[in-house]
Amino acid sequence: MRIDSQLIQNLIIFTAAITASWIGGIIVRRWFEWSLHKFAKKTSWKWDDIVIEALSKIIIQWAVLLGLLTTNHFLDLPSAVKISLDKILHVLVIATVTWAISRICSELIRVYLGGIQEEPHSTSLLVSFSRWIIIIVGALMILQTLNISITPVLTTLGVGGLAVALALQGTLANLFSGILIIATKQINPGDFVKLDTGDEGYVTDITWRNTSIRTFSNNTVLIPNSKLADAVITNYYLPHKEIAVRVSVGVSYDSDLDKVEEVTKEVAVETMRDIAHITSFEPLIRFHTFNDFSIDFTVIMRAGEVINLYLVQHEFIKRLHKRYAMEKIEIPFPIRTLHMKGTDRQG
Repeated sequence: MRIDSQLIQNLIIFTAAITASWIGGIIVRRWFEWSLHKFAKKTSWKWDDIVIEALSKIIIQWAVLLGLLTTNHFLDLPSAVKISLDKILHVLVIATVTWAISRICSELIRVYLGGIQEEPHSTSLLVSFSRWIIIIVGALMILQTLNISITPVLTTLGVGGLAVALALQGTLANLFSGILIIATKQINPGDFVKLDTGDEGYVTDITWRNTSIRTFSNNTVLIPNSKLADAVITNYYLPHKEIAVRVSVGVSYDSDLDKVEEVTKEVAVETMRDIAHITSFEPLIRFHTFNDFSIDFTVIMRAGEVINLYLVQHEFIKRLHKRYAMEKIEIPFPIRTLHMKGTDRQG
């Protein structure tokens, strides 16, 4: 009868502790969200919102675990059982803290990279790498809590890591190349790049193995990080997104070149303003060749970014052709005179 009454008493205390801790966790969570959300609205940072969201999802679990840890000291249980239960609860606390920290760090990395790149893009490599580092540290802390010596574990990991490194040289080369690419910030998710292989497009993600590039045709090109690190790359977003737009034009030898330059510059300014929304750059007109049928020159304009390059060229050519027709400026086309042998002979 003593065993039954003791068991019932422990169950009552245990149930009451869980219930009270759960209710207390809900109250603390609502107060926490109300007070900190009020504070977060006064700031323009996204960082506090991430921390608040991550912690609010775990407060109730922490309250319950804290209640059980406290209650464990008042339960009438054998010493061995109380020690085992205490270790289990400590392991759960470490696991939940590790989860919260890994979530906060991964989201902060996304926000930080999004702030640098002006648009949010994913960088799976950094997010995954930081998450796994935190999980490994949390796992080692759990082993230490369970009185499992981590020295043999670290030794085993060192020997095993050497064997894995030899077996996965290509994979590790891609991993460290990806870290190097991100660390140097010469290529960032969202940048428009062109490789020496001819592939070009927007960098959508950098993972531990490869880099994804979305082309104009809406296809995805996957490039191993080790090859990307050794490739010759043109980054159209560095140092600025604005890109030069060059258009070659030819006019007849009878044209007034001063008038041609004035009219062409007016059309170029109008095109950049309407299409690329650029008003601070003055277009350049440079005559360079006495060709067979025309005097050739190059018009240099600016586009907001590489994707607008072809649209600026397209609109400029249309508008320039129309304006030249209005101003009576001739755009010559090749003319070839043929002399037929024998046509001057008398019949």
